[in-house]
Amino acid sequence: MNVIQKILNSRSAKGENFFSAIHKIIGFKPKDIAHYQRAFTHRSLNKKDEKGNALNYERLEFLGDAMLGAVIASFLFDEAPGGNEGYLTKMRSKIVSRKHLNELGKDLHLIEFVKTNIPKEQFGDNIYGNLFEALVGAIYLDRGFVYCKRFIHESVIDPYIDIEQLEGKIISYKSLLIEWCQKEKHDFDYEVYEDTGKDEQKHYAVKLRIDEKVIAKARATSKKKAEEKASKRAYFALQTKIKPTQ
Repeated sequence: MNVIQKILNSRSAKGENFFSAIHKIIGFKPKDIAHYQRAFTHRSLNKKDEKGNALNYERLEFLGDAMLGAVIASFLFDEAPGGNEGYLTKMRSKIVSRKHLNELGKDLHLIEFVKTNIPKEQFGDNIYGNLFEALVGAIYLDRGFVYCKRFIHESVIDPYIDIEQLEGKIISYKSLLIEWCQKEKHDFDYEVYEDTGKDEQKHYAVKLRIDEKVIAKARATSKKKAEEKASKRAYFALQTKIKPTQ
C-alpha cells in the first residue's frame, strides 16, 4: 500500500468514527455529515467557504439556541396551562440557562470532537453549551424540525425537566438578592476590586453590603462570578427572609 492510499484510508476511518459517534449521540443517522463537522469547527481554524463566509459553529449556535427556545416554550405552554407569560419566561430561562447547557455538553463529551488551533484546556465551561447549541442547529439543518424536537425532548426535557422541581430552582442569586433588596427597601452595594494574590490568573474579590453591613465576601476569576458567588453566600445567610419568586 502506497503512502497516499494510507492517508486516504486514515481519513476515511476518521470520518466513519465521527459519523458513528454523532449517530450514537443524536440517536439517528445523519444525512449530511458536513453540518455536524461544521458544528465542531472552532473559528480559530479560520475556515471559509468558496464565497469567503466563515465556516465554524457560531451561526449554528445561534440557530440551535432559537430551536431550543421554541421547543421548550411549546413544552411549557402545554405542561403549565396556568402559567402566565412571566412564569413561562422564567421557567424557560431556567431550562436553557448557560450552566444547564454547559452540563449537557459535558455529559455528551462534545469537546472531544472540536477541531481547533487552541489547546482545549484553555477553553472555559461555556464551550460545552455553545457546542450543544451548535449540535441542535446542525440537526435542524440536516433532518428538520421533527427530528430536532425529538432530540431536544430526549436529551433535555425527558431526563432533566420536572416542573415542580424547576419552580424552586434559582438561576441567579444576584438577581434574586437585588429583587429582594428593592422590594424590602434595603440599600445594597457590590464593592469589587482586583485581587491577584499569588495566582497567575487575575482574580476579583467582592464585598456585598446590605444597609452598609458586609453580609458576604467572595473571590473568582471574573467580576460577574465573584458577585454571583457573594450573592449566593448572602442568600444562604439570609434565606429565612428571602423567598424566590416564581
